[in-house]
Amino acid sequence: MAFHSAPFLFFFFPAAWLLSLLVSGRGRSYVLIAVSLAFYACGQWQGLPCLLLSAVVSWAAGFFMPRVRRRKALLAASLTFHLLLLGTFKYLDFFTGALNQLLGTELPAAGLLLPVGISFFTFKSMSYLVDVYRDENAGARRFSDVLLYVSFFPQVTSGPISRFGQFIRGLDSPRVTAQGAARGLRRFTVGFAKKALISEMAATVVNAAFTLGDGLDARMAWLGAVAYTLQIYFDFSGYSDMAIGLGSLFGFETPENFDYPYISASITEFWRRWHLSLSLWFRDYLYIPLGGGRRGRGRKCLNKALVFLLCGLWHGASWTFVLWGAWHGLLSALESALPMKKETPLGRCLGHVYTLLAVCLGFVVFRAATVEEAFTVLRAMFTGFTLTSASTLALARISPAVWCALAAGIAGSLPLGPWLKRRLDGKWLEFSSFAGAAALFALCLLAAAGSSFQPFIYAQF
Repeated sequence: MAFHSAPFLFFFFPAAWLLSLLVSGRGRSYVLIAVSLAFYACGQWQGLPCLLLSAVVSWAAGFFMPRVRRRKALLAASLTFHLLLLGTFKYLDFFTGALNQLLGTELPAAGLLLPVGISFFTFKSMSYLVDVYRDENAGARRFSDVLLYVSFFPQVTSGPISRFGQFIRGLDSPRVTAQGAARGLRRFTVGFAKKALISEMAATVVNAAFTLGDGLDARMAWLGAVAYTLQIYFDFSGYSDMAIGLGSLFGFETPENFDYPYISASITEFWRRWHLSLSLWFRDYLYIPLGGGRRGRGRKCLNKALVFLLCGLWHGASWTFVLWGAWHGLLSALESALPMKKETPLGRCLGHVYTLLAVCLGFVVFRAATVEEAFTVLRAMFTGFTLTSASTLALARISPAVWCALAAGIAGSLPLGPWLKRRLDGKWLEFSSFAGAAALFALCLLAAAGSSFQPFIYAQF
């Protein structure tokens, strides 16, 4: 069940919110667990055993960790379990196919159904275990706390990846004020608009470009690449805004996931602004334990390359994701080995151009179904100067509404909101933002009524 679907908007969410307001104390926690498990089951009930098993193992390991001598062995065993669970369902067929190609064998594919959100709830479970290992007082008092943390419906399918210590404060002080609820609804509406009014419009251009094949020329290839750069940002940041808004409506603090990544002047800065909860997870639980930058520049570059390679693989069992991760790892390592000089306005400007180009090229590989398709689009971007009738027809079919959505996406990628907030009167701006959110919600409903939305991009991970 998607956040932007009619059943969620008009039935599931209102009922869940009213129930959470009517029930207090420990009963509220059990209501939220039931709501979260129902939400997950509506999307894919077959994945529920994996979700529940992940929560049970995490709670049991966290419970016994302060009570046994071999804490490190227990941590290693529980982390191994989670990695095996993730690897079996997400990567078994990928590695089987790679082994068949390498050795010429014919091992059959398992064909296991990938549980929705397994990458996200697995990483949440692993962070909980490591945090309990580092601090014995960080563990949950009850199994229900861990189960709610792992399954909480605004975060379970696509994040953000919250930390247990931050999440549990919502159970300790769940009171939601009218103003807080209004702001949560406003944040949800902004995310809804990003998805419905920009991402979905951009998707029509992207789909057209990536299906042209030999009919793709440089015009449509570049437009498709730029459109996907906008589509994935507004799709995923839209989901994150909706998740943050929903979390606040239920009294939970959800970590921010984006901070205007397209204004970055380096790949390193980009990852300080893009998918923040995942970036911080890899930093705290992999990069720093590997040594970070404490063992010399060479080791720092190697650690960065490894982390980004695994980050790419985390996104999906495909060589396109591996190449995308390797691309960002290579650039990040090079920036550490050869620091860029950005002190001057010209240096900063060149850094912006380089970063946007690198991110855009990387997203072409990320979007492509196969490596061959990725190189077809990349080749057209740099060599497709012979105009084709197929691309001309595709360009002619782009409606004025889509062009407006792309322009709005470019404007929305800039920090115009914070700029206005610093310069306008706070009360007037607050009132205007709520009125604008109401108008946006109406526009989103009209857009939803006129077409069927695609699933959120990150729901597949």
